Amino acid sequence: MDELHGLIAREIPHLRRYALALLHNTDAADDLVQDCLERALRKRQLWGRQGSMRRWLFRMLYNVFLNTRHTRRRDRLVVPLEAVEPTMTESPRQEKYVECRAIAQGLNQLPAQQYAAIMLIALEGCAYNEAAWILGVPVGTLRSRLSRGRETLRTLTETYEHEARARTWSTTMESPGLL
Repeated sequence: MDELHGLIAREIPHLRRYALALLHNTDAADDLVQDCLERALRKRQLWGRQGSMRRWLFRMLYNVFLNTRHTRRRDRLVVPLEAVEPTMTESPRQEKYVECRAIAQGLNQLPAQQYAAIMLIALEGCAYNEAAWILGVPVGTLRSRLSRGRETLRTLTETYEHEARARTWSTTMESPGLL
């Protein structure tokens, strides 16, 4: 039993990172990981030491995420960044910051299935067959989701970068002290 607890404990940082990527909220991610760990301990006999502990836990986490998304949707209050009045701020000038923000905004616009696939591959470094197993889909479906997600992300990122540069340029032109 202690060995099992040790195997599970080693995966907690990975589970937490993936949960945070899925939910964008630290408290909700911690709750999701807690629910996953509770389920894992309750159903530990189902693992049977076959396959990777990480794969088993990630699949369980993703299933708990899917099972509770309707409840979370009701409880969530989303305020778009555009609705927040900037106070005493200056538009970002750093190219890398603009790129990262554009990617983050693009990721938030992806459909949930494409987002989950990209996060498993890009953030967690899972192999395609492992990610497909976690998501419960064939490898071909995973590849299709990745392809569509990457293309959508590429398009959205270019759009957000262009808009950000246009805002930065117009702000610079309106502020005579900045030239």
